Amino acid sequence: MKGLMISICLLLITVTVFSQTIKKVKITEVEEYIKNSDHPLVVNCWATWCAPCVEEIPYFMETVKKYSDQKVELLLISIDFATSYPSKIQELINKKQFDATFFWLNETNADYFCPKIDPKWDGTLPSTVFINNKTVYRQFYGRPMTDRQIELEVSKLTGVKK
Repeated sequence: MKGLMISICLLLITVTVFSQTIKKVKITEVEEYIKNSDHPLVVNCWATWCAPCVEEIPYFMETVKKYSDQKVELLLISIDFATSYPSKIQELINKKQFDATFFWLNETNADYFCPKIDPKWDGTLPSTVFINNKTVYRQFYGRPMTDRQIELEVSKLTGVKK
């Protein structure tokens, strides 16, 4: 009985540690979040059904962790369908142990929200914008990125090479 209680406690701790809140947002909230950021942001638009998206997220997490002294924030914006929010998205986040700030974009008109993330964005996933409001650095990529490309962009974003 004691062993069962310990196992249940460990399971609850694990679920709690890896459980991340996914905030439901409109594009105007994303715009405000970016505009009001006082630290470097890596804004990645992804979906659970997008294999390249899921594959590159650990590279972003690893690089952002390297630059933690620069207060770089990884913002993962899920573009998943409403039927996936929040359970399917949360399930993948927990399974893959993703660590970031999570938004789910509650919008359906890509012609409206894509250009608000970046004028060059045509809806392709994954897509990433590197933004530093203090230095006015902004770089958009409408394609998957390698770990080296991410490292180079975060270096430019922060002005620090690691």
